Amino acid sequence: MKEITAIIRRDKLPETKRVLEELGYPSLTIQSVEGRGKQRGAMCAEMDSEMPDSFCTAVKLTPTPSAYALEHTLPKVALYVPKRMLTIVVPDDVVTKIVKSIIKANQTGKHGDGKIFVSPIEGAVRVRTGEKNGEAIA
Repeated sequence: MKEITAIIRRDKLPETKRVLEELGYPSLTIQSVEGRGKQRGAMCAEMDSEMPDSFCTAVKLTPTPSAYALEHTLPKVALYVPKRMLTIVVPDDVVTKIVKSIIKANQTGKHGDGKIFVSPIEGAVRVRTGEKNGEAIA
């Protein structure tokens, strides 16, 4: 078993969920997260300006200054970019298919498309039934 953690753009969540459901893996955990990559949050203003004003403000990116930046003098304010983090546990034999599908649903070719991490899982137990490992994630 492997755990796939994908950090994606907020507006790509519906398409990603649809793709995973079509592949037969509708079960996942979704978290709202903030972070930054090599651009240190600089792409945030660029992306925000690309979205029309009529676009839903809940989806529109809003930069958040870091706590460190608020307390210290920095040459440039450190920004965090709002993202969604998806976590899904799948059998080893479908990891490549799932990862490729997540990439296809999220790739725009611009900075901020996200990251995908794949980690080994030693075991799983379904609390309700006590099922273990493969049966617990199905």
